[in-house]
Amino acid sequence: MTDIVVMGSKPLKGVIRAPPSKSMTHRAFIAATLSSGLSIIRDPLICDDTNATINACRMLGAKIRESEGGVFEVEGCHKILTPENIIDCGDSASTMRFLTPVCALADGISILTGGASLRRRPMMPLLEAMKQLGIQCYSARGDGYPPIIVFGGGIRGGRASMPGDVSSQFISGLLFASPMAQGDTYIELSTDLESKPYVLMTIDILHHHKIKVEVNSSFKSFYIPSGQEYAPSSHMIEGDYSSASFILVAAAITGSTVKITNLKGESIQGDRFIIDILRKAGVKLDVGENFVRVREADRPLQPFSVNLRDHPDLIPACAVLASYAEGKSVIHGIKRLRFKESDRVAALKSEISKMGVKIQVLGDAMEIEGCEEPRGADFNSYNDHRIAMACITSALGATGKSIIHDVECINKSYPNFIRDITLLGADILER
Repeated sequence: MTDIVVMGSKPLKGVIRAPPSKSMTHRAFIAATLSSGLSIIRDPLICDDTNATINACRMLGAKIRESEGGVFEVEGCHKILTPENIIDCGDSASTMRFLTPVCALADGISILTGGASLRRRPMMPLLEAMKQLGIQCYSARGDGYPPIIVFGGGIRGGRASMPGDVSSQFISGLLFASPMAQGDTYIELSTDLESKPYVLMTIDILHHHKIKVEVNSSFKSFYIPSGQEYAPSSHMIEGDYSSASFILVAAAITGSTVKITNLKGESIQGDRFIIDILRKAGVKLDVGENFVRVREADRPLQPFSVNLRDHPDLIPACAVLASYAEGKSVIHGIKRLRFKESDRVAALKSEISKMGVKIQVLGDAMEIEGCEEPRGADFNSYNDHRIAMACITSALGATGKSIIHDVECINKSYPNFIRDITLLGADILER
C-alpha cells in the first residue's frame, strides 16, 4: 500500500493531457464485442476498471489486439460465448452491471464476481428487471449482491420495470443486451432517472453501431426493437471530464494557470458541467475546441449551490472546491454516493473536516463552510479512487504537509494522476 506526502500552497503551472474517458472506453469495447466484424477503438483509457471490461469481453468471445499508438482492433462475435471461467470484474461496477445482461445471450451459465468493494455494490434492481425479461439470474448469496449467476439461452424480451435512481448502469446494461432479444423490450422506470448523461452516452455508442433505441421525453420509458444486429464501428475516445475535474479544481484553489488538452469543447459528457461550477465559484476559464485553461480565480473563491444528482462523480472535486470558498456552499443530490466504492458521503465529511472545514450532511445535501486557510492533514483514501484524488487535491491548496494513505487505488480510473500533478509543479514524495 502506497502513501504520499504533499507539501501544499504551491502554485501549479503548465499543460497536461486529460486521460481518455473511462465511461466511453467501457461502452466502446462492449459494443464492439457485440458487433460482427472489426471495430477500431483509438486512445482508450487503460486502467484497472477498463482492463476488467477488456478481459471480460475476451472471455465472451471478442478478439482484441493492441497495435501501435494506442489503437485497439476488436473482432466482435456474432454469438456471445459462455465464459470458460468465472468473470472477475475487479472493482468495476460498470463491467459487472453492463455485462450481466449480456451474459444471458450465451448458451451456458456465467458467473460474475469481483473484489470486496464490488461485492458490496447492489445488483438486485437489475436482477429483478432481467427476470421480468425471461432471464434466470441470481445473487449467489441470495442477498442481491455479487457474485452473480446468469443462466444463458437468450432473452425473451417483454416489459420490465425498475427504479431509475439507484444506478443508471442497470439501464445501460439492459440497453446493450436487449437489441438481441427474441421479442421487443420495453423498460419502464418507476422513479426519475438519475445520471441521465451516462444513459445518453450509452445510446450514442449504440447508434454508432446501428442499434435503435426509442426514449420518451421524460426519460422514464425505453423501447428497444428486437432482432437487431450490431454493426462494427470506429471510436476515438475523448478526454475524461470526470478525472480532469480534480486538476481543474487543483488549479483553482492554488490560484494557478493550468491548461488541460484533450477535453472536447462540445462533449456529450455530463461531467463537462464542472466548467459551469468553476465559473460559479469565480474561476476564469478559457474553453477551446479541445482544451480548458484555468487562467485565474477571484480571491476569495465564491460559494455556490449546485445539484449534482446527474453528476455524482463530480461531487468529491466540488466538495474540495467548496472548502476553499468564502461562505457556505451547498451540494445537492448526494444520496447515491453512499453506494460507491466507499460511502463517499461519510468519507468526504471525515476527510475534509480534518482541514478545519465545517461540513454538514442534511438528507440529500452537503453544506460546506469554506475555511480561510485550510491546513494539511493525515488523509485516508478509503481505498476509493475519487476520495484519494479529492484528498490529494485538497492537500495541494492547504498550508503545511499532508499525508495521503493508500493512493494506489487511483489506478482504478486515472493511473497517471500523481505524475500529471507533479509535472505541473506539485511537491509530492512517495513514502
